[in-house]
Amino acid sequence: MTAAGVRWAPGLAPALLVCLAAPAFFVAEWTWLGWVLLAAGIGAAWLIERWRTVDRPVVRAGARLETARDVTASAPSLTRDLSLIAIGLLIVSVIPLAAELDNLAMLRFTLALGGAVVVPYLISRFVFRERAISFPWRTGKRWGRLQWTWLIAVLVLGWLILPFYFITSGVFQNWPVVDSPELIARLFVGVGAVGIWDELFFICTVFALLRRHFPDAVANVLQAIVFVSFLWELGYREWGPVLTIPFALLQGFIFLRTHSLAYVVTVHLLFDAVVFAVLVHAHNPGLLPVFLV
Repeated sequence: MTAAGVRWAPGLAPALLVCLAAPAFFVAEWTWLGWVLLAAGIGAAWLIERWRTVDRPVVRAGARLETARDVTASAPSLTRDLSLIAIGLLIVSVIPLAAELDNLAMLRFTLALGGAVVVPYLISRFVFRERAISFPWRTGKRWGRLQWTWLIAVLVLGWLILPFYFITSGVFQNWPVVDSPELIARLFVGVGAVGIWDELFFICTVFALLRRHFPDAVANVLQAIVFVSFLWELGYREWGPVLTIPFALLQGFIFLRTHSLAYVVTVHLLFDAVVFAVLVHAHNPGLLPVFLV
């Protein structure tokens, strides 16, 4: 194992425990197990960092020993970063994630999902005095031909795959019936808002924090565990993970290549636009006669 591998390998178990809290919360719906996994992961990370601190050589700068400053290079704290992920997961876990469109449900989603992004950001920025979480909306670079081609491909693939998945599996019934203009409008807003939140939390928060400690591929797999678990409770069940796992991994990969929140959000919103249209079609056969199923 390389020196870099030796540095990050001990922290993988705590990070995995924290990320496995997501399927405990959102798939198995065993809240107590989620709490245990979060506590175990953060506790293990603290023990590992405590052990590393004891063994770490201290480097001081100054003419006299008694006044020399400790300038030992300090790595990002795994305990802090996992605690930020845990806080986000705990906030989301306090509400049921079943899709509902009444005023109270939409307010509940807004407060919980918004808090899961805002609270870790504020703690990182103003308590830990770090900039571990950021939202790089603009990169100053134009999207290339490959990026524009992928946007078109997302629409085509969504049009081909999503109707078959939602309708033949029956998972469209996990979303409420939308049979009026008001409900259709609420569904449009809800699907889009959750899609934007997905990228703010899973990519810009969870993935970004994990990348501070692990190779990109490892961090991407860990964030995908959290991403897919949330989508499961949201309604993407049956054989949905066959679609959501590649999607979560691709979103992480695309962000690595583009470093653009705007682009990954655009990809997600195009995908969700097809989801929205399929849900309307499934609940109102014949209203949108543009699908093959």
